[in-house]
Amino acid sequence: MSRIDIIKQAAEKAQMKKVIKDLDSRKAAIKEEMKLHKKLTKSVKKAEHLAPKSLEAFSEENLYYSDRETQDFLSGTSIMETYESMRSQDEY
Repeated sequence: MSRIDIIKQAAEKAQMKKVIKDLDSRKAAIKEEMKLHKKLTKSVKKAEHLAPKSLEAFSEENLYYSDRETQDFLSGTSIMETYESMRSQDEY
């Protein structure tokens, strides 16, 4: 073996190590991404009961808010406080 052949082999080995290192880092990134995907899928399945049964915009259950939902949304807001204070003034 000549000296040039030995240098070429060393360069090929170094190149292979670099390729393997890059491949391992890509595999690790894909594994982390899959772990996150699995976690998100699990959390979506847990929250399935909260999702609307129909995504149609004009279905009856999606068209209107219930009285309780409206009350929960408005309670503690400045709109509700102003309404309460004005309501007592209007009762004369």
